[in-house]
Amino acid sequence: MHTYTITGEAVMLNLRAANFMPRLGAALIDATIYVVSWIFLLIGVAKFISHFAMDIAASQAVVILAAITLMFIIPLLVEGLSKGRSVGKLIFGLRVVRDDGATIRWRHAFIRCLTGVFELWMTAGSVAIIASLFNRQYKRLGDMMAGTFVIMARAPRPASELPQLPAAMHQWAQVADVGRIPTSLATQVNALIRNASTMQSAALASMAAALSDQMRHYVTPGPPAAVDPLIFLIGVMAERRERDHAVLQQRRQRRERDQQYLRL
Repeated sequence: MHTYTITGEAVMLNLRAANFMPRLGAALIDATIYVVSWIFLLIGVAKFISHFAMDIAASQAVVILAAITLMFIIPLLVEGLSKGRSVGKLIFGLRVVRDDGATIRWRHAFIRCLTGVFELWMTAGSVAIIASLFNRQYKRLGDMMAGTFVIMARAPRPASELPQLPAAMHQWAQVADVGRIPTSLATQVNALIRNASTMQSAALASMAAALSDQMRHYVTPGPPAAVDPLIFLIGVMAERRERDHAVLQQRRQRRERDQQYLRL
C-alpha cells in the first residue's frame, strides 16, 4: 500500500507501507536475536547470583531487572539510536517513520517499545499480528499510539521522473475536464512514457495511438489538432498529477484550519 503525505514544505511523499510478511520476517529475526540474548543473559544472571550468594528476593529483583533491560531498554536504545531500524528491519529494508513521513524521535520509540512489552512479549506477538491484519497500513498497537508506521525504505530503483506538461498542451489544460482515469490505464500510460526513449518508433506510435484512444473516454475535450498521441498522453498525466497535488494541498490546509479552530 502506498501512503501519500504532504510535508510542512508542501512536498508530496509517496511512502510505501510495509505489508504483513516483511514485517513478520523482521520481527522473527529480532525475536530470535533477543531469545538467544535472553539465554545468555540468564546464564550470566545465574552466575552473578551464585557468586554473590543472593537470597530469593534479591535474585528475583536481578532477574526482573534483566528482563526489563532485554524487553524494553535495549529495544528502545536500538530503535531510538537507529532512527527506526533494527537488525530485522535492516535485513528486510524497513524503517519506522512518523505518520507525516518524518524520522521518529525518542518519544515515538518509547511508546512503541513500551507497548511492545505487552503486545510482542507478553502475548508472543499475537496482539500485534491481529492489529496489523485489520489496519490499512499494517500498524500494530504501538504504531497507532505513537503515530508511526513501517515503510519499505529499500526501493529497488527510483523511477525516472515523469515529464511536465508540454507547451502544446497548455491551452488545452486550461479548459480540460480530466475524469477519474482507471488505475490500469494510468499504469500503462506512465510505463509507456518512461520507456518511450528505448522503444522502436513503430511500436511506440502504435501503443501511444491505442492508449490515446482509450484516454479520450476520460478527458474533455479530446487532443488538440496536430498533437502527437504521445504528447497528448504526457499532457493528460501531467495535468492529472497537478490536480491531484492541488487537492491534497487543499485537504492539508483544511485540516490545519480545523486544528487551529479547535485550539481556539
